[in-house]
Amino acid sequence: MVQARAARVKGRKAVPSRVGLALAGGGPLGGIYELGALLALSESLEGVDFNALDVYVGVSSGGFLAAGLANGLTPERMRHMFIESDTSEEPFEPEFLLKPAFREYALRALSVPPLLLASIWNYLANPWSQNFFESFQRLSQAIPTGIFNSAGIHQFLGRIFNAPGRSNDFRLLKRRLFLVATDLDSGESVVFGAPGREHVPISTAVQASAALPGLFPPVEIDGRHYVDGALKKTLHASVALKEGANLVLCVNPLVPFDSELAGKRGTGKRHKLVEGGLPVVLAQTFRSIIHSRMQVGLSKYKTDYRNADVVLFEPNSDDAEMFFTNMFSYASRRRLCEHAYQKTRIELYRRRHELGPILAKHGIRIRLEALKEKRSLIHHDVAGHAEKEDTLLAASHRLGDSLEELERWLKRRAEAGRKAA
Repeated sequence: MVQARAARVKGRKAVPSRVGLALAGGGPLGGIYELGALLALSESLEGVDFNALDVYVGVSSGGFLAAGLANGLTPERMRHMFIESDTSEEPFEPEFLLKPAFREYALRALSVPPLLLASIWNYLANPWSQNFFESFQRLSQAIPTGIFNSAGIHQFLGRIFNAPGRSNDFRLLKRRLFLVATDLDSGESVVFGAPGREHVPISTAVQASAALPGLFPPVEIDGRHYVDGALKKTLHASVALKEGANLVLCVNPLVPFDSELAGKRGTGKRHKLVEGGLPVVLAQTFRSIIHSRMQVGLSKYKTDYRNADVVLFEPNSDDAEMFFTNMFSYASRRRLCEHAYQKTRIELYRRRHELGPILAKHGIRIRLEALKEKRSLIHHDVAGHAEKEDTLLAASHRLGDSLEELERWLKRRAEAGRKAA
């Protein structure tokens, strides 16, 4: 259970709060952002241990982090593993995600001759019933289902989770862990770690949950094929709520980019996204679709789980740094992790009056003294960037303090006016 957690009163009997964590998908880029956010939350929230929550839910890249936390890996440990690559055990290298899917290529190539012969025969047998191109449409079956081989995910995580004190078996974990993928043939969400699917190795479930169509081939498990869990829904916080969580902390790394807002606020130059070509257009489209679905889900949670609190952390819509960062760049992952760390600290301070009472119900306190300190994850090659973020945080603190002082002054004036009347 979470240490120092407050008890919620249900009737006459006090029931301890159950706290869950839901991490959304977002590719390698999203996972890095989520890690930076978790680093900020873990040091800024008192009364919560991110390795001792009651339930973890992970989708796609969020599955990496959820599985790591449930296995006792601290956010700081995962930073050194996934960002710095300087741990003594299994440092993460992005290259293992970029290995071509040679087996997939070979299997599809072997299917070309029979498909070609069948197409020729079909055309010759019915030359007037369909045109030439319709007869050869079946050749599309030879196109590979993924560019890169995701087997490295299973192998890497298998070695990590089979280390002493950890487990690659859902059933042997001390905490409840759920990893969401999409069944390719039915289109339905599948929750690994739930009854009937606990036997699947955690590393395989993460691999399936992160199998983004087009990049990675579907993952076969028990005769079924699975792809990225974010295709159906990006957050899946309802899995934690159904497990009885009274508070679910959520991190969603992907939001649509608002170029006009970025230009007005000076957080980035105004971009015409069409100039970025197909990758940028697809990125904006994908983010818009999944974010709108997530908003619908969050509004539904308010009515379906009225006694539970769901707290969401995500980038601002004018965050050009998050939108335009190259997700496969080694150098940029350190900068992005720092960026997410600082932005989450700013967001926590900005929302302290809103979030403070909600978190307090569950025995969690925002450590304002920690948020007011100048802190950075990195201190050398991106010092200038970190300094800029610290300046923004300091400005946020000054603005917040000024607003509080103004609010106190207005209250004194109003009270003096009532007495004078």
